[in-house]
Amino acid sequence: MDKEWHDTQPIYRQLRHRVVAMILDGLLREGDPLPSVRNVAAEYRVNPLTVLKAYQQLVDEDLVESRRGLGMFINAGARNLLLKGERQKFLAEQWPRIAATIQRLGLTTKELIKAAKSRPVKGSKEKG
Repeated sequence: MDKEWHDTQPIYRQLRHRVVAMILDGLLREGDPLPSVRNVAAEYRVNPLTVLKAYQQLVDEDLVESRRGLGMFINAGARNLLLKGERQKFLAEQWPRIAATIQRLGLTTKELIKAAKSRPVKGSKEKG
């Protein structure tokens, strides 16, 4: 996880976003424990209550479960739930701007596919 914070949103939201990214990227898998609140607070020099608030959001979203005395763990199906939500969010919030830029620049489908093939997506395997 990146140790830098920005001023555009509260740290607990940034921390939640980082955990979500780790789940989507496969760095945290179903059944894996989250790092302890104390460890994250110490490593990133944030208040433990900030970490707890981020983790609680993940619990509220049914992505993580708290096991008394053991810690917090990634729920089964968390990645699929996140993928569904993040895809909808992308299509509603980011895609309209991207589509407008593509249209403004007059890019063709062929050019976009060629560009996509020349730059493999992080985490994907090239076929060849």
